[in-house]
Amino acid sequence: MSTERSSVRAALGRAASRGLTGLEQLIGGFGTAVVALLLLMVIVVTAVASLAGVGLLAVPVVARTVRSLANRERHRLARYDVDLPELDPPTRGVRGALADLSLRRELGWIAVHATLGFLIGLIGVLLPLFALRDLTFFLWWWIGPETPSTTSIGIGHVDSPFEALWATLLGVGWVALIIGVVPNIARVQSWPARKLLVPDPSVDLSMRVAELTSTRAAALDAHAVELRRIERALHDGSQNRLVAVNVLLGAARRALTRNPDEAEAILARAQDAAETALAELRAVARSILPPVLADRGLAGALTGLASASAVPCEAEIDVSGRCAASVEATAYFVVAEALTNVAKHSGAQQARVTAALRGGKLLVEITDDGHGGANAENGSGLDGIRRRIEAYDGVLRLDSPKGGPTILAVELPCGS
Repeated sequence: MSTERSSVRAALGRAASRGLTGLEQLIGGFGTAVVALLLLMVIVVTAVASLAGVGLLAVPVVARTVRSLANRERHRLARYDVDLPELDPPTRGVRGALADLSLRRELGWIAVHATLGFLIGLIGVLLPLFALRDLTFFLWWWIGPETPSTTSIGIGHVDSPFEALWATLLGVGWVALIIGVVPNIARVQSWPARKLLVPDPSVDLSMRVAELTSTRAAALDAHAVELRRIERALHDGSQNRLVAVNVLLGAARRALTRNPDEAEAILARAQDAAETALAELRAVARSILPPVLADRGLAGALTGLASASAVPCEAEIDVSGRCAASVEATAYFVVAEALTNVAKHSGAQQARVTAALRGGKLLVEITDDGHGGANAENGSGLDGIRRRIEAYDGVLRLDSPKGGPTILAVELPCGS
C-alpha cells in the first residue's frame, strides 16, 4: 500500500513539474510574442515605406533585429530540449537581407508568433492569476462578504459561504488545467518555431560542409602532430639507444683480441642499452594504442588512470558498451593529458573523472579543485586536445574561472 502511495505521489510530482515547466514556457513565449508584435508593426511600416524607396534604408537594421529576436527564441526553446541552432547576422545591405532564405522563414515566424503565439501566451499569463484568485476566493470573500463578488471568469454573484467554497473548487480546476493541459498548449505555441526557425536546407548543407572541412583539417593536423610525436620519441630515444648499442658492439669486437675481460664489460653495457631501447619502443607502441584498452576496456583503463594520478582522483565510470577503438583511445589520451595538466599546473588537492554513454555519445568530464585559469587558446596543451576531439566531430567545453574549480567536458560520437 505504501509503495502504491509513493508511486502516486511521484506521478503527481512529475505531472506538477511538467505543468510548471509548460507554464514557464508559455509565459516566456508571451514575452517574445509581445516583442514580435511590435516588430511586426515595424516590418509593415518599413515594407510600405520601401515602396516609395524611403524604407530601403531601414531594411538591413530590421533584418538584423528579426535575426536577433529569432536567435533569442532559439536560445529560449533550447532550455526545453528544442534544438534550433542559432544563425549568424544576415549579410549587410538590402540585397543580402532579401536573399537570405532563413530570414524569410523568420519573417513567417514573426507573423505567426506575434498573433497565435501572443494569444496562446496570454493563456499562460492568465491561468495562474485565475488559479490564485479562485483558490483564495473564500478568504477574501470572508473578509468582505458584503461586497458583491464574482469568480475569476465572472460567473454569478457569490452571496454565501457555500457558494464561496464552490468558487474555491473552481481554483482547483484551474490548477488541474495547468498540470494536465498547459504542457500541450506550450508545444502548440512552440510549433511555428520548430517548423520555421530551423535553418534553410541549403544553408544547413553549406554549414555542414564547412564544419566537415574544418574537422577534416583538424583530423589531418592531429594526425601530423601524432606522427611528429612518434618520430621524436623514436629519434630522441630508441634511435640513440640503438646507436649506442652499435658503438658498444664495435668496441667489444675490437676489445676481444686485446682484452677479453674489457669486452665482456662492454657487452654488458650494450645489453643494458638494448633492453632500455626495447622498453622505449614498447612505450612508443603503447602510446599509439594503449593495450590496456583491449585488456580491460575503457572503464578499466580510465579507472587505472585515476588511481595512478599524482593528485588524488575519484572515478565514476558508467560505460557498459564499447565504442570505436579510435574513440576510446582519444578518450583515454584526453583523460591522461588532463590529469597530467592537473598535477603540473592546477595546484589541486582533489580531482574527479566521470564517463558515461548517453544517446550514442561518450561523455567524459574531468574536474579539479585547483586555482583555475586554464584556457584552450592556440599553442596550449588543451588546444591540442581540442583539435584531436574535433577530428571526431566531438565537442570540448572548458569552464575554468579564476579561483577554480576547473571542469573539462568532452563529448565524442560513439561510432562503431
